[in-house]
Amino acid sequence: MATLASVDAAMAPGEWQARVDLAAAYRLVALYGWDDLIFTHLSARVPGPEHHFLINPYDMMFEEITASSLVKIDVTGAPVGRSDHPVNPAGFTIHSAIHMAREDAGAVMHLHTPHGQAVSAMTFGLLPHTQAAMIAGHDVAYHDYEGIATDLGERERLVRDLGSKNAMILRNHGTLTVGATIGACFVRLYFLERACEAQVLMLAAGRENLNPPPDGVEEKVAGQSNPQGLGMLAQALAWPALLRKLDRIDPRFRD
Repeated sequence: MATLASVDAAMAPGEWQARVDLAAAYRLVALYGWDDLIFTHLSARVPGPEHHFLINPYDMMFEEITASSLVKIDVTGAPVGRSDHPVNPAGFTIHSAIHMAREDAGAVMHLHTPHGQAVSAMTFGLLPHTQAAMIAGHDVAYHDYEGIATDLGERERLVRDLGSKNAMILRNHGTLTVGATIGACFVRLYFLERACEAQVLMLAAGRENLNPPPDGVEEKVAGQSNPQGLGMLAQALAWPALLRKLDRIDPRFRD
C-alpha cells in the first residue's frame, strides 16, 4: 500500500488536504451504504495547472481507502508518479470528461445505489414531491445509457448533457454530482440520493396518490438552494461536521 512518504515527492501544494477530503468522502459513501463493492468512483482535482486528479485504487473497498492510497492520474489516465494500484477505466472516462470540460469541477462523484438506479430507470426521472428532490432537482441533467463507460467517445456526450448543471442522473445507471469542493460535491450527492430514496418509497402509494407541491414552491426552493449557497453551506458547516463524525469512528482515512 502507498504511504505518505511514497507520494510526497510528487505532491503539489494543497494536494494532501485534497487527498484527506477525498478519502473521507470514500469512507462516508461506505458508511452510508452507497458503495458497490470496488465499483463506482469519486475524484478530485489536484490544485495546480497540470489538470491532474485523484481517484480510487480499483482494487480497494471504499472503507479501506486512505489519503495516501489514492491514485493521481493525468487526463490520459496515466498514473502521475508511482502507484501500485490499477484505475477503473469507466471511472477515468466519466471523470476525465467532466474535469477537462469544467474548470469549476473540483470534485466529481458517481454512484450505483439501488435507489439512484431505480430512479434512473423511471421514464419521468426525479419527481419534485419532496424537499430533498426540490433542492436537488432544479440542478439535475440527464444522460442516456450507452453501456459500461469505457468508450472515450462518450465523454463529449456526457459533457454536452451535463452542461452547466451540477448533478446528473445517468439513465439506467446511477447518479453523479459535481462540486467546486469535495464537501460541496458530497453534500449535493447526499441530497440527490435522499431524494431518490424517498421517491422509491413514496411510489409505493402509486403516483396518482402523491401530493404535488403548490404552484411556485419548486421555483422558491430552487432559489433557496442555489449552487453557490448550497456549496458554501456544505463547505463551512456540513463538511467539517462529517469529518468530525469520521474521526470519531475511525480516523485512519487520514493516513
